[in-house]
Amino acid sequence: MAAYTSRTPDEAQLRCELAAVYRLVAHYKMTDLIFTHISVRIPGPDDHFLINPYGLLFEEITASNLVRIDLDGNVVGETDAVVNPAGFVIHSAIHRERHDAQCILHTHTLAGCAVAASETGLLPLNQISMEFHNRVGYHDYEGVALNLDEQKRIVDDIGDHNSLILRNHGLLTVGETPGRAFLRMFYLNKACEIQVAATRAGAVRLPEERIAEHTAQQLNGEDAGDDYTDDVGLDLAWQAMLRLVERVAPDYKD
Repeated sequence: MAAYTSRTPDEAQLRCELAAVYRLVAHYKMTDLIFTHISVRIPGPDDHFLINPYGLLFEEITASNLVRIDLDGNVVGETDAVVNPAGFVIHSAIHRERHDAQCILHTHTLAGCAVAASETGLLPLNQISMEFHNRVGYHDYEGVALNLDEQKRIVDDIGDHNSLILRNHGLLTVGETPGRAFLRMFYLNKACEIQVAATRAGAVRLPEERIAEHTAQQLNGEDAGDDYTDDVGLDLAWQAMLRLVERVAPDYKD
């Protein structure tokens, strides 16, 4: 597989950040062999984005082997790599309509799939879960995402949310950076793990709606009327994740 040469410093940086996210998803065991995908939009007028070459495990992804494609699914550059068609259908739909969604992350984790199969969807059971209260979309299952006419419904269902539960399928998050998309997925999956554990333990206790909504405002950087705010936590968490990936997978920049 030939490496694709970055055209700009911005693309080179995004390749490194996206490769780091792939390695972190592998490290935290949120993978499904070769069958999920993470993408990032490349700045510029071409509407190109980077995605994984179909067939590689996430632990094999590096900055140089990421594939550049356009919104029609055409591979750009000298490479023999191919792209997962379902990945193209889902990711190109959101990249086309949501220019704020610079990075898109999709998983099939055990807990995520369990909650996606539940009638209730995600419940505000815990402080972690409340980040997503009233701020997650739901998309009904239509089969493997191989049909272009599903794209409009995916876009309509995520709306202006940054998280989407694909019913009977899995989880999806978006972010203005790869780091933000990863941290959202880390905590959305954690929320699902908490729900699976709590519902297995017995009857669950839900907070009052006003408390759940207030907590969601706090965790999403909205004006919640508090005495203090935390404006640096997410950036600090991402820097910690980059230090982790440097230790556990230092070849991600190759």
